[in-house]
Amino acid sequence: MKILVTRPIEDGEETARQLESRGHQALLAPLLTTKMLDGPEVSLDGVQAILATSANGVRALVRRTKRRDVPLFAVGPQTASQAQSAGFEIVKSADGDAQDLAKAASRWAEKDKGALLHVAGEGNDGKLMQALEGFTLRQEILYAVTAVDALPAQTVAALRLGDIDAALFYSPRSAQVFADCALKEEGLALDGVIAACISAATAAALMPLGFRQVLVASKPNQSALLKLLD
Repeated sequence: MKILVTRPIEDGEETARQLESRGHQALLAPLLTTKMLDGPEVSLDGVQAILATSANGVRALVRRTKRRDVPLFAVGPQTASQAQSAGFEIVKSADGDAQDLAKAASRWAEKDKGALLHVAGEGNDGKLMQALEGFTLRQEILYAVTAVDALPAQTVAALRLGDIDAALFYSPRSAQVFADCALKEEGLALDGVIAACISAATAAALMPLGFRQVLVASKPNQSALLKLLD
């Protein structure tokens, strides 16, 4: 199958390698671009654990501190893998979404043992922090994500030719960006394309487009998402 990968390039390249190992061909179409924000060193004094809801949060944090001794609680396996690669000594994965991370952090952390630090991007919805009532919480905004205003030319050409079998969507925002851009284009052949989505909210953003199928992963992680292609 030829699979459209809509993730930011730094994550899309890793997904492409996984797809190719499964015998698929990947076409990268990054719809979001990540910019790491400069600033002073992030203090981890008094922090009992770091909360990371994306691999970008980990990437941004390691630019702003050399410490790797504070436990890091990751939303899912990809974020956990990024933290392990960065050298964090203790990494735990909630294997889910932000709500799953909040529930797991409530079990793993203690309310009187120090702050929980969420490493976040601009415009995050704050739901993780709201779900951790009773804990001392801090948040550091370490990166920004911007959206494209048009689909890449190679993507448009492939869709017009009916050359895409499936497309992967990893967030409601990226799905909405795709939908907004696709509605501006003429002649896109989506009725033969399977949209594989990481969550129901992601799938909802694609409903106006007329995909052949819109499938939702059983869990909000890449492993479950790729299983939709089997």
